[in-house]
Amino acid sequence: MACGAGPPRRYGDPVDTTERFVELVGRAAAEVPLDEAALLVARHDHRLDVDGHLRQLDALARRCQGIDEPGALVWRVLDGEGFEGNRAHYYDPANSFLDRVLDRRLGIPISLAVVALAVAGRLDVPLHAVGMPGHLLLGSSAAPDRWFDPFRGGAPLDLSGAAAAQRQALGREADLDPGTLRPLDAHGVLIRMLGNLRSIFASRGDQLSLTWVLRLRAAVPGVPPEERAELASLLATQGQFASAADELDAVADLLGGDLGDRYRGGAARLRARLN
Repeated sequence: MACGAGPPRRYGDPVDTTERFVELVGRAAAEVPLDEAALLVARHDHRLDVDGHLRQLDALARRCQGIDEPGALVWRVLDGEGFEGNRAHYYDPANSFLDRVLDRRLGIPISLAVVALAVAGRLDVPLHAVGMPGHLLLGSSAAPDRWFDPFRGGAPLDLSGAAAAQRQALGREADLDPGTLRPLDAHGVLIRMLGNLRSIFASRGDQLSLTWVLRLRAAVPGVPPEERAELASLLATQGQFASAADELDAVADLLGGDLGDRYRGGAARLRARLN
């Protein structure tokens, strides 16, 4: 997961935020600069200095130089720099915006994990996201039977600790499937981050924000094509019939067959509303 890799992007120049995000996620997952992509997600919601926040992560990495043990690094980055899980306002969308997480030192497991991954990537320390349902963790190939909880300052967890974290997130009846404790690549992290925002904005009835979230999710490899139909429906409710039809045509191209024909028929009906 290539956090902080490659030449710096000059965001002082005119940049199409969506176009840049699509270009980044179109790369192989290991080549996606997760920190930059996460900042571009936030940039769809509000203005921010992408380069400035990447420099914040550079500075944080410099303060952590010399720490090469994954658990010690996670602890130093999160607990040592005062990052905390936002228990009081867990569903505040700011918790999913990397710039706000860096500025406020508050986040949720996935955004705090991105901070740790960004620093680990700059220091070549082996660290990856772990896609446990309900509560993202961090892990390392150097310690395959141990995980780190970014929501609690990087606290180390064994299998029973991971199970307890999942029960706390999903309810007392949630049983941990150890098979879910596997690495999650940059595409998977972004899908999950955008999924959190999708749930938040949908619950608030914020259709404008939900539109850009769905558009970004649709661009990430691994998202089912049918999700673009949800975007099409949302665009149609806003009177954007041509854009909605384009989304349905894209689904049809991806699915093909009878199902694709049904989506193409839906696109034709939307275009008919333009006359």
